Amino acid sequence: MEQKIYWDILDFNHNEIYISATEKGLCYVGSPEEDYEVMAKRFPGAVFEKNEEMMKPYKQELTEYLEGKLLQFSLPVDVKGTPFQEAVWEALKEIPYGETHTYSDIAGKIGKPAAVRAVGTAIGANPVLISVPCHRVIGKNGAITGYRGGIAMKQHLLELEKTHFRS
Repeated sequence: MEQKIYWDILDFNHNEIYISATEKGLCYVGSPEEDYEVMAKRFPGAVFEKNEEMMKPYKQELTEYLEGKLLQFSLPVDVKGTPFQEAVWEALKEIPYGETHTYSDIAGKIGKPAAVRAVGTAIGANPVLISVPCHRVIGKNGAITGYRGGIAMKQHLLELEKTHFRS
């Protein structure tokens, strides 16, 4: 049976962000540079249905987060990857709002301290930006490193959390 994926566009600050979900949860959050084709490519063989009603709670949580009103996501995510990727993504969800961890921290947390590069690759494959907070991972020297949404978006999200974490 074909997988059904619901999608819609989150409009925020003059940016269009494609988001999609299955019946089980959020499965994709794009960046302003990513379009429908980029989203659809991640789910070969899936049937996509634009459904504002189904996506409404996800759009609301993401909007509240981007407005600095939401510190923790409550809606489920439905992400599929290798067991290693899924372990990394689970570790990312444990990084508290307003904090950053290093790639080494994540590697240690999942019990693979030597797998720092593999952790970086798994983070890069995260299909759910923002909700699975890969933007909270920085280089050992404090450098803001690669991000699927671009360095500017990563800096914006970190700054947003720093600002609202203090208040």
